[in-house]
This record gives sequence, structure tokens and C-alpha cells, in this order.
Amino acid sequence: QVQLVDTGGGLVQAGGSLRLSCAASGRTFSRYFMGWFRQAPGKEREFVAAISWSGAITAYADSVKGRFTMSRDNAKNTVYLQMNSLKPEDTDVYYCAAESTLSIVRDAEGYDYWGQGTQVTVSS
Repeated sequence: QVQLVDTGGGLVQAGGSLRLSCAASGRTFSRYFMGWFRQAPGKEREFVAAISWSGAITAYADSVKGRFTMSRDNAKNTVYLQMNSLKPEDTDVYYCAAESTLSIVRDAEGYDYWGQGTQVTVSS
């Protein structure tokens, strides 16, 4: 069992940066591949990024590639999403998630555990 707590959201101007954090409980955190998703009201949850258990493999949605960077610190049981050059269309609730298939998964259905979400608002 893994419990996830998302933090770091806020209000930022277009072009600015934010770093989201996701703290996990549980001794087996390093066995999970992790992902970040985002969701607007009335819309489906959208894949943003994913990372392997070691951090050696990452994947990104085309819409954030080159602007967002996902990383993890297994010693701290934490994953991060560094978001640069933010755009108004990045405004959403962001969720971290954990999955145990040991592969990069872009479908929200493939994830076992979810954080509570953190709001990111980018003003123009």
C-alpha cells in the first residue's frame, strides 16, 4: 500500500515556474513507477509525465515536452515535477500516481494509487 500527498501548486504568471512534489509513504516506494496527470473540471484525466523506479527512464506528453521535468528521490520517497515556461493552458489540478506494472504507463486506468491533487493556475 502506498499513500501519496501532492503539494506545490499555486498561482503563477505565464512564463513562470512551479515545482510540484509528491511524498509517498510505504517502504516499497522505490518499486513503483510513478506518473503525473492533470485534470480540468468535466474532462478526463490527462497524462503529463512518468518515471521508472530508478529514474533512468522518463516519458512526457507532447504538450509539456521540453518544459516539464519529472524526477524522483527514492531516499526521500518523493517525486517531483519541475514545470517551466508555464502557459495558461497548463491550468489544472495535478495528481501524482503510482503503478506496479514496472513499465511506463500513459493511461490513468493503469495506476493503483493516487494523490489528492494540487491546483496549478497560470494567469495570462
